[in-house]
Amino acid sequence: QAVVLEGSLRNIGVHACGVIITPDEMSKFIPLARSRDSEMMVTQFDNSVVEDAGMLKMDFLGLKTLSIIKTTVENVEKQFGKKIDMDTVLLDDKKTYELYQRGETNGTFQFESLGMQKHLRALKPDRFEDLIAMNALYRPGPMEYIPNFIARKHGKEAISYDMPIMEKYLSETYGITIYQEQVMLLSQALAGFTKGEADVLRKAMGKKKRDVLDKMKPQFIRQAKENGYPEEKLEKIWKDWEAFAAYAFNKSHSTCYSLVAYHTGYLKANYPAEYMASVLTHNKNNIDKVSFFMEECKNRNIPVLGPHINESGHDFEVNKEGEIRFGLGAIKGTGGYAVQTIITERNANGPFSDIFDFAKRVNLRTVNKKSFESLAKAGAFDCFENYHRRQYIDPDDEGTSLTEKAVKYASRLHEEEASTQSSLFGEAGEINISKPKVGRIEPYSEMEKLNIEKEMVGLYISGHPLNQFKFEIDFLTNTPISKLAELDKLKGQEVTVGGIVSDVKHRISKKGNPFGQLTMEGFNDSHTFYLFGQEYLKFKPMLEEGWFLHLTGIVQNRWNNDELEFKITHIEPLSEIRDKMTKGLELKVRLEDVNAAIVDEVERIVEANPGTSLFKISLSGTHGDKPINLDMLSRKFTINPSNEVIKELQSIDEVRFKVLLN
Repeated sequence: QAVVLEGSLRNIGVHACGVIITPDEMSKFIPLARSRDSEMMVTQFDNSVVEDAGMLKMDFLGLKTLSIIKTTVENVEKQFGKKIDMDTVLLDDKKTYELYQRGETNGTFQFESLGMQKHLRALKPDRFEDLIAMNALYRPGPMEYIPNFIARKHGKEAISYDMPIMEKYLSETYGITIYQEQVMLLSQALAGFTKGEADVLRKAMGKKKRDVLDKMKPQFIRQAKENGYPEEKLEKIWKDWEAFAAYAFNKSHSTCYSLVAYHTGYLKANYPAEYMASVLTHNKNNIDKVSFFMEECKNRNIPVLGPHINESGHDFEVNKEGEIRFGLGAIKGTGGYAVQTIITERNANGPFSDIFDFAKRVNLRTVNKKSFESLAKAGAFDCFENYHRRQYIDPDDEGTSLTEKAVKYASRLHEEEASTQSSLFGEAGEINISKPKVGRIEPYSEMEKLNIEKEMVGLYISGHPLNQFKFEIDFLTNTPISKLAELDKLKGQEVTVGGIVSDVKHRISKKGNPFGQLTMEGFNDSHTFYLFGQEYLKFKPMLEEGWFLHLTGIVQNRWNNDELEFKITHIEPLSEIRDKMTKGLELKVRLEDVNAAIVDEVERIVEANPGTSLFKISLSGTHGDKPINLDMLSRKFTINPSNEVIKELQSIDEVRFKVLLN
């Protein structure tokens, strides 16, 4: 049966972006067929045969990055009134290279992986050629040469060439062969290869065609010897090229990608808010990526704010203060037509003054009651400061919600206007209908507000449920949840994490044993844990969605294989660990920084926040040539290490502190 199947095609694949170009009707040159899933014509030759038949094959890739650049240019024009022509951007922008040198490349093209960021910080690129080289080197195989490349750039490793003539072609990459073009030029210079022969050599290396390489080697050695080069050196060079064939990369490809990458780096470095707004817009359908890029904005001090009825566009946009606003189109239940109606009206007649003005001016058939409530839940009406979110949704003490009152008010206004216009004897005059009175109702709790916000937009914007446990997360756990993605780095360690339970599943194994699946979210990431046997039965009462938990466990191999797991050994509520684990606070101050103002400020904070935790001050400095370290435990004061106390202490520049654990 295997013999019968051998050589037959399982299916016909279509290249993602390969296009064949012919000088006349294609049917004159190659056999064609119609694609199974569309009307598109495809060749019946595969890619290698069609090139051997003399056809020109080009790959045309569609990159989301180009759309990100285009949207950024539009954002910049809207914000600053100037249009950037990316084709004229110079390749010597200082800010762009500083961004690469710091490795701050999240959201840029080609250079955003953690490994690449580490190499960029070591390389400190200061010219476009460095980016081209790193783009070509950062792939399996040539990666082993990156440390040499970096060391040679900074003069820590000698740059050597097998023969002096090679310096002309390898100097830009510090003596390391990186590109196919370098091999092509060297084969011409050393052995007198024609351009065609050099291109055959390039293709053989790129496609790893051993038979072609073996055929070309004698020709290279013979012709290079005739040009006066020693055979032993030529043998070494060819051997190096054979190794190079395993990862050969062409500079033209790397250059084009590096140019697009440089453009993204240039925009991020010079127009960070406008660029990140574009990145968020083009990743809006991936909540994990939106969350990741929001954190990147936070790290770069770019506020990302919730939707705003008077500032938000359809997608992420930058307001006049340089802050990024969520788009109205991101809110579930609004609808594209409703959002466009709102934006068109606002652009034509200015911002909305309050909810009644909004209801009066929009088309209520397009922007219906559901749209009103969705906008309110997401916080788009928070700019109308007289009202809070719950008033729009729930009936007040008079039995009607603010949304219903606003819609009825606007409908009545429109009816009066229509009635006046249609009346034969109607006199033109101002229609005076008073705005309805808004009753009282308690606002949502912070947790309710955040949960509804996440339901409407997909993530928390105005805050995070874990903010109330920031002290516990920062000081009473030893590992962020995001680090659990790399368990191999935590093997054998006792790990503590904290977070909010976002999902729980109680399941039965194939053998009929119960086990639990627990998903916990931190500030920026989530992780799923599994509980089996006695641990599951012991901790099952605590596996509840919405609970805030502190987990202790050890990273070890599963009992029956080499796969790593986080084995939970202890669970307790986050709300109970501060008093159990916190012994006190220790303030660290340098002697030269101590002054009356700092003493008064620390004393004020401690006096205002009495508690049961120890309070200690450590002074360090020098007296003459002697180092001085002085620990002082306060007998007068004990302290409550609350979130507010930590925040106040962190605001004193000269003071550092740590939490003392029991």
